[in-house]
Amino acid sequence: MRQIKTIGEGTFGRVYLVEDRKKNGRFYALKMLKKSKIICFHQVSHVKDEKFILQSVDSPFIVKLYKTFQDRTYLYMLMEYVPGGELFSLLRNRIKLDKSSTVFYASEIIVAIQYLHSLNIVYRDLKPENILIAKDGHIKITDFGFAKVVVDSTWTLCGTPEYLAPEIIEGKGHNKAVDWWSLGILMYEMIAGFPPFNDPNPVLIYEKVLSGELTFTEDFDDEARDLVKRLLKVDRSRRLGNLKGGVEDIKNHPYFKGVDWKMVEERKMTPPWIPPLKSIDDTKMFDDYEEIPEYKIEKKRLSLSVYSMKESYDSIFATF
Repeated sequence: MRQIKTIGEGTFGRVYLVEDRKKNGRFYALKMLKKSKIICFHQVSHVKDEKFILQSVDSPFIVKLYKTFQDRTYLYMLMEYVPGGELFSLLRNRIKLDKSSTVFYASEIIVAIQYLHSLNIVYRDLKPENILIAKDGHIKITDFGFAKVVVDSTWTLCGTPEYLAPEIIEGKGHNKAVDWWSLGILMYEMIAGFPPFNDPNPVLIYEKVLSGELTFTEDFDDEARDLVKRLLKVDRSRRLGNLKGGVEDIKNHPYFKGVDWKMVEERKMTPPWIPPLKSIDDTKMFDDYEEIPEYKIEKKRLSLSVYSMKESYDSIFATF
């Protein structure tokens, strides 16, 4: 397996573009997570949940997990390579999106979240960095480190400050409604170019979230303003998507007038942007990262197909 380039990094490890030369010459995204960091930050259950959930789902709007394995130092997740980069990068370059683009991305995200909720999976980390764009312009949701199967409620504090729902901050228990709150934040950011609740100090972000006070720019038409306000209700019992009509209340909102939801589900809507890729292993849509020797796969493993690797186990990650 040829380790080509870093295409992402996080608290616990890195994501690499790799090529499986021996098996089929295909390209994958290989997520390498350092065991010591996972244990230090008490994230063992989250990592195991991520594996279980990705193995349980089957949606064209969610990245595919092909295999997991481990050695003494790292956990590895071999995943689908999505070459178009992050929605975050597109927003960074364009600053904000026009209405047709926002409708397209929001529609596919809504269908993806609806699918997860049908399996009682709460995603809990919806943000531009976790929305990838495939080579054909459609979206793929990635990074399920905070996702969890929730039948009733859960109390874990997790997520990104700007996208956290009020009930997560207050620690009173939360459910699927948190994903619709995050959709409201994401839609605001796509339209305005920045999130509605922002501050260098996370504590001040939390205060703004709990206040629920929204200021809209001139980029919002009446329908967009109404939709975002209804998604960002501090009281989740009044939040769109969490009412009696469920997700259909969102789909039937005037902002999405004219959207054929069957076509959305079948990925037949025309994407507003197609990544300008030169080849299937093109990485130009991702940021450049300094390569760290610490995350170099051992040479003796480079010549092996990941499908023939022997798993090594320890008591904590025995089921990974």
